[in-house]
Amino acid sequence: MNVTRFTDHFLIAMPGLEDPHFAQALVYICAHNEQGALGLVVNRPLELTLGEVLAQLEMPPASDEIAARSVFYGGPVEMARGFVLHHPAGAWESTFVTPSGVALTSSRDILRAIAVGNGPQRHLMALGYAGWAAGQLEDEVAANVWLCGEGDVRILFDLPPEARLRAVAEKMGVDLSRLSSQAGHA
Repeated sequence: MNVTRFTDHFLIAMPGLEDPHFAQALVYICAHNEQGALGLVVNRPLELTLGEVLAQLEMPPASDEIAARSVFYGGPVEMARGFVLHHPAGAWESTFVTPSGVALTSSRDILRAIAVGNGPQRHLMALGYAGWAAGQLEDEVAANVWLCGEGDVRILFDLPPEARLRAVAEKMGVDLSRLSSQAGHA
């Protein structure tokens, strides 16, 4: 079976996607293979700061700037589990690196480094993730549930969360105001 790989791509939820977890979501696909896919929603900050998370882990942040950073809703799967999406990759205990060099780390060592100001400067922390079983993401893309576009490190880390979805759409040449929940096939 030939599997299309969506690793290092963005997904924009189409208006017809009725799952409230993904309405107006921008998902960055961290890994996609024959077993399925894993991604993070990257445009939904929670009402939770990194300082609050670090305090629960008994890792006091070294600065107010670190403490004030947003924590994101990464998706509905394993909401109690934290993930750090970052660039550059570095050498952490549990890290997966995409072809563009964006990395996903799920080990506590990166949080310790971020807390004291020694972690990657470009990062975002998310709770939970979006997951797809084998073939599920391919089926959803074919059914026009998602628009798919290439990943972009600048959009992930240099733009505020509220600007990311529009920036990806513009890069794809899509006017979000013209998207319809109806899809046609020729």
